[in-house]
Parts: sequence; C-alpha cells; structure tokens
Amino acid sequence: VNEIDLAEALRCGHLSGAGLDVLSEEPPRPDHPLLAPDLADKNLIMTPHTAWLSLESRRRLLAGVVDNLKNWIAGTPSNRVA
Repeated sequence: VNEIDLAEALRCGHLSGAGLDVLSEEPPRPDHPLLAPDLADKNLIMTPHTAWLSLESRRRLLAGVVDNLKNWIAGTPSNRVA
C-alpha cells in the first residue's frame, strides 16, 4: 500500500476507512503519513503487527499445521508450492 496515497484518500473521503497490521516502516517514524493528527477521526485502525495473535487465529493456524502433517503422512500433501 502506498501509505501517502492512503492517507490522502482517507482525508478527502475517497475511502471511508482502512485497517492495517503492517506498515512499510516499523516502528514508524513520528512523521509517518498515517500518524498525522488530522487522520485521527478518519476510521483508520492500525495494530502493532500482532493481529494474527488472537486465540482464534492461533487455533486455525494449529489446525492447518495438523491437517497438513496428516495429509503429508498419508502421501497426499496439501498446500504445495511448486
């Protein structure tokens, strides 16, 4: 995502909101375009790169690992990258 363009799209109303878990630069500089004070009321949600850490996400991740291992052991691997 071009963060400067995203900030402008939020400012002028082309986007009604945005949610981000990753920024191009972490930790962001104090002058990062998406940290501008005028964006505080623009429906912008930023998490500290931990959105995947919910209990539900971890359960899904573990279930996927278990399924992949079962399939591999059975000789029918899934999610192969060629």
